[in-house]
Amino acid sequence: MSGNVSRHLLVMSVLLAVAGCTKTQDGGAIEAGGSAAAPTPAVIQAACPPVSLRDGTASYRTYAKGGKDDPTKVVYQASLADTTRQCVQSADSLTVTVVAQGRVVAGPAGGPGKLTMPIRVAATDGEKTLYSELTQFPVEVPPGSTNTQFIFTKANVTLPAGAGSDAKIFVGFDEGPAKKKQ
Repeated sequence: MSGNVSRHLLVMSVLLAVAGCTKTQDGGAIEAGGSAAAPTPAVIQAACPPVSLRDGTASYRTYAKGGKDDPTKVVYQASLADTTRQCVQSADSLTVTVVAQGRVVAGPAGGPGKLTMPIRVAATDGEKTLYSELTQFPVEVPPGSTNTQFIFTKANVTLPAGAGSDAKIFVGFDEGPAKKKQ
């Protein structure tokens, strides 16, 4: 008899746990009258713009002093590869978190140590620039190693509401304008 009671208690416990897992969350929304509001459905009609690497911006090199373009004077070489994003739509904006995976390799003139890389995130809608920001991103090649991987994350990339269907987001290294030789 106690075996039947134990089985019934186990079945009831499982059913109560399953019922608790399917409860609808209302997010704590309160109506003007003070009562809880009905659940708000997720916004799924917003378009999340793709993230890509702009031609010529996926790699970055630093050189020892006076060694520009000399392969034997490369201190570090970095590259960006995979990208992704996450979007949150509100009434007046589309907020994007941009993520890029990269790798740093020490060159013949380099080794373990810290470096700072200029990484730009930009968003366009045709010819119009919607967002552009340069981040000085620090990375460290650990002692005893000549390379490391990193994840670059840029949160709060804010685009105007309605952006997304034609917008594009770019991420890449930005060394600034080319310096003129004198």
